[in-house]
Amino acid sequence: MRRSLENVPAYLAGKPAAALPGVESFKVSSNENPYSPLPEVLDALSFSQINRYPDFSNARLRDLLAAKYHLVTDNFATGTGSVGVLQQIVQATCNFEDEILHAWRSFEAYPIVAAVNGAVSVPVSLRGDESHNLDAMVAAISPRTQLILICQPNNPTGVAAKRDELVHFLDRVPAHITVVIDEAYVEFITDTRIADSLDLFHRYKNVAILRSFSKAYGLAGLRVGYAIAHLELAEAIRKCTLPFGVSTIAEDAAIAALKHEDKLMVRVAHLLEERTRVSEALTSQGWKLSDSQANFVWMRLPGKTELFTQSAAEVGLSVRPYGEEGVRVTIGEDEANTRFIELASRFFTEFGQF
Repeated sequence: MRRSLENVPAYLAGKPAAALPGVESFKVSSNENPYSPLPEVLDALSFSQINRYPDFSNARLRDLLAAKYHLVTDNFATGTGSVGVLQQIVQATCNFEDEILHAWRSFEAYPIVAAVNGAVSVPVSLRGDESHNLDAMVAAISPRTQLILICQPNNPTGVAAKRDELVHFLDRVPAHITVVIDEAYVEFITDTRIADSLDLFHRYKNVAILRSFSKAYGLAGLRVGYAIAHLELAEAIRKCTLPFGVSTIAEDAAIAALKHEDKLMVRVAHLLEERTRVSEALTSQGWKLSDSQANFVWMRLPGKTELFTQSAAEVGLSVRPYGEEGVRVTIGEDEANTRFIELASRFFTEFGQF
């Protein structure tokens, strides 16, 4: 075995909720969309050609994305979810022991993807408000820095950087360093002060964007994501694509989802209403929450994370713990959200402020 893998943590996926007698259980640990795919998406799926390889280039999907964003097809690279495309980006940009800067805590796949590709993960602590410390990230740049990852909004804390913050940051990043804005949850952003990544993409030649069909579009099980990148980088990312990783069925589903995006955004709007309901309820109970711009809320629970996770399981909720730092809870079905509010109230009453 490669020695460099000895200290690589295994990715911890959200667990399903345990079955309880007479209680419907809910999985709110993986930031999945609680709704089944649209009928129009299901109707687009055909299994009659699964004896054939899919289109390696995913040209139909890339053409549609190019039209959506007013770019050219070659600005896009596809892969097995945004994290799959991220791995391609690391392979395309980083040599052995090159450094990748990212916030921490942030998406836990970042240090894993870095390590398995022979790069060095350089975590930079978040600020007290759970946001990226962009000044500290600039200070952490070294001669070996090749890639910077900005999780926008950040997973698991939900905070997104404002436009002026990112502009000030990007102005100070050397042009040879690629900055990836990871926007798996972009459709849930409502704060108008948040940076428009496409505007930044046009302004800075070293900026690339990651997006996903897993969250708002509800296709997590089919694994489709994409990068928006300038032509040279986009071509390099495509060279690192796992051959035939995005199946024809997955591509068909993503195309249908884009064509019926208006209906999907109605669902997103309801999830945003539920996010507001949950956040306001928890705040009124006394919880101090970060400003989540994603489809989840983050609760700091030092010393009580395991207890809260177990308490949630006892009422049929599976939440996502992060060591002893806190838990992330997905905005799910209305009933799941209500049960979470009730649990949080009882827990706060018993254990007080965190």
